[in-house]
Amino acid sequence: MDLKARDIMVQDYAIVRPETTVREAACLIFEGRVRETGYKPFGVMVVNTKGRLVGMVSMWDILYHVRPPFMQHQADGGSLWMEEIDFHLEEFNDLTVETIMSYPVITASPEDHLMVLVNKMIKNRVRRLPVEDGDRLLGIVYLSDLYYHTYKTWLDAGQTCDLGR
Repeated sequence: MDLKARDIMVQDYAIVRPETTVREAACLIFEGRVRETGYKPFGVMVVNTKGRLVGMVSMWDILYHVRPPFMQHQADGGSLWMEEIDFHLEEFNDLTVETIMSYPVITASPEDHLMVLVNKMIKNRVRRLPVEDGDRLLGIVYLSDLYYHTYKTWLDAGQTCDLGR
């Protein structure tokens, strides 16, 4: 199993600028293409005008910020949020990606081995690793693709799933 980031990274990915509205980023994620592995992206990379990676915005970032702020302190029950949701969603329309993106971003090198990628993702609890060569963005490795390639390698080595079928 000698796969590296360059071997499994996705090179067809969406990017947005920091000034992009969250609504536009949400649409990009919502309408994302299904990859060969059967998965859709859960986020997009944020790059500045020079094409340098400055952040990531994910479904989690969007959902975290779309809920009204007082819900962070409210118990699960109750319907107070229903009275304010329309107002809050209207306010949400004006947010830019820069205000909700995650940064700094943990990245990978194109030469990082598969197990280095696994280790980075597990240790840092991230689901995607942009692949950079210096300041140049080359691609992105998704957790689902990493899992797919790891499992595929096991199958190629003669291992099978014995699910009792």
